[in-house]
Amino acid sequence: MFTGIIQGLGTLYEKRPSGGGMVFGLETGFDLIDPEEGESIAVNGVCLTARNIKGNRFYVDVSPESLRRTGLGRLQAGSRVNLERALRLCDRLGGHLVSGHVDTQAQVKERRGVGDFTLFTFSVDPGLTRYIVEKGSIAINGVSLTVNECGRDRFSVSIIPHTLAVTTLGELREGDWVNIEVDMIGKYVEKLLTGKSIDSGFGRIDSAFLTEHGFI
Repeated sequence: MFTGIIQGLGTLYEKRPSGGGMVFGLETGFDLIDPEEGESIAVNGVCLTARNIKGNRFYVDVSPESLRRTGLGRLQAGSRVNLERALRLCDRLGGHLVSGHVDTQAQVKERRGVGDFTLFTFSVDPGLTRYIVEKGSIAINGVSLTVNECGRDRFSVSIIPHTLAVTTLGELREGDWVNIEVDMIGKYVEKLLTGKSIDSGFGRIDSAFLTEHGFI
């Protein structure tokens, strides 16, 4: 589990095919304090397992599913990536709960300055926008952001100068693709409401139960 608060940037220094997937060699731009072999690290929002950790370098295995679902396959040697180590229970939750399981990719349709801020508009699969709500949370390349507006097949976010400076979002241009993870709560609620009701021990969980207890 992650927060979407990027710890620093990393650089892809090696990329090679392996077993239908790929192996990446990554170098962090910050010190890996107390690294643990096999720990989870989010790379552009994708939860991956770090191995062969030596100093600030480590390897990750990228599965065929991750290559299909995300934009990791487009990275080249020298590409910079957003990195975040897994959340500890004692950490501050400065962003929102991010699983590192990317839902899809979205394309930058517009980038424009609004005062000191930068407004991005992304196009996204219309089947996913039901989980994207105005003022809700969304992770873009692993960065926790707040949705400004959303429509049938697009949404926008406003990014502060600090975030542009310390993440790869500052490098985005119109036409670029990014990894998207929507807020997981909406997907669980939808499954509860559209699937069979569940016996919680306090009664059946269905739309009536959720309404009665103030969830909807």
